[in-house]
Amino acid sequence: MQPAIRRAAASLQLLVQIGVEHGLMPTQCLEQTGLDVNQLFDADAEVDAAQELQVMRNLQRQLPGIAGLGLIAGLRLRLSTHGILGYAMLSSATLRDALSLMLRYLDLAYAYCEVSTESDAQEMRILIDDRGVPEDLRGFIMERVAGGAFALAHEILGRVPELRRLCFRFPRLPHAERYRQLVGVTPEFSAERNLIAVDARVLDLPLPQANALTQRLCEEQCRMLLNRRRLRGGVAGQVRDRLLQAYGRMPEIGELAAALHITGRTLRRRLEAEGTSYRGLADEVRCTLAEGWLAAGLPVEQVGLRLGFSEPSAFIRAFKRWTGRTPGGRPRQARS
Repeated sequence: MQPAIRRAAASLQLLVQIGVEHGLMPTQCLEQTGLDVNQLFDADAEVDAAQELQVMRNLQRQLPGIAGLGLIAGLRLRLSTHGILGYAMLSSATLRDALSLMLRYLDLAYAYCEVSTESDAQEMRILIDDRGVPEDLRGFIMERVAGGAFALAHEILGRVPELRRLCFRFPRLPHAERYRQLVGVTPEFSAERNLIAVDARVLDLPLPQANALTQRLCEEQCRMLLNRRRLRGGVAGQVRDRLLQAYGRMPEIGELAAALHITGRTLRRRLEAEGTSYRGLADEVRCTLAEGWLAAGLPVEQVGLRLGFSEPSAFIRAFKRWTGRTPGGRPRQARS
């Protein structure tokens, strides 16, 4: 799992909803995240791991009397919360295939920990490694993963899943007995490993909504989405975001480095380590802006000026270098 990868805001929205249901204002849930409510409920909103983890902390701090917040949050997760990944899982041939798919694209999910599996003739064990999880959120996240796994399996199978075992490394919780009521099994606490065990016999049964074509199409979308989000991660992602916010005025690398509280030399080195450069990112952003403005119907001359080109011919040459075609040769958006 790569925490730097941004994710859809759907899971964070659920956390805020839980807070509101227990008497908090949305702004209280979002404290210290840098997010406002309007951003959060934008259909295309994405958040980073630090922002979602901060919302979890806010809920823990402001709702100390609510037991099992992590479990509650996990049981709220749905396949639709996971977007295209959820649909890919739903259309998988078997539960084993759906789990394998989830693990391949775990960075599109909301686990915030490493997950793996092992199996024998009796059971498959989903192993949840909490070593990279912030200590103050370990219980919350482990409970959310357990609740989420149960909720997703319920939806995929079309019936309540039967867990063989549920084990946590942390000590017994005051609300331990709620687990039997909610997921059908009482956890083992202070265990050697965090794990969820399911009966091996259900792993290869055909799923009710299996569809090979849909699954392949959805997985291809998962692959492309993950690649896009990985490209937006790290220092390169921060640089790209700031260049986009400049709206065509490309700041010098020293100005950008100062905004990131590092030197220009350090910024160049970090971008090189991520396989890119300031010029490459600037060209990518200018190409993105140019495509958008041209699609909106702006004249070539005006687009060139917005991007800092004094002559249309210079912009046309740059656009051809970026895309392999001239601005006039790009597909035009259909007009109604």
